[in-house]
Amino acid sequence: MKLGSPLTVILSDKAPNVWSISADATVFEAIQFMAEKNVGALPVVEGKRLIGIVSERDYTRKIILKGKSSRQTPVREIMSQQVITARPSETAEECMRTMTEKHIRHLPIVENGELTGMISIGDIVKFVISAQNATIEQLEQYIGGGYSA
Repeated sequence: MKLGSPLTVILSDKAPNVWSISADATVFEAIQFMAEKNVGALPVVEGKRLIGIVSERDYTRKIILKGKSSRQTPVREIMSQQVITARPSETAEECMRTMTEKHIRHLPIVENGELTGMISIGDIVKFVISAQNATIEQLEQYIGGGYSA
């Protein structure tokens, strides 16, 4: 397990479900669904095609602060349409760099135009910690003489 591993390694450890929402759903439904699934953002899809992303941050900045009604506002009015995505073949290191540079916490994974997964900054941190622990164990075995070359 290395930072240069493809995202497929991280995705294989996650539940196979990719939670998403329709652009026609209300913001209230989106926030309720995020709370139910314990996620901070949802890809907005038409069929399997990604058309946007809506986050708790969108809710606070575009509904609460503007005094709009979450029960009457459709997701399409507040979703981010310029979505930064990654491919399953990209590495954890590349995604970490992208997320840091773009100040995003959620990265939809798209392959052949279809949404195939979602990576959060928490997923990346968990993976980095696991990779570091694996490296430490290998070094300890090597130093202790239990490592075979």
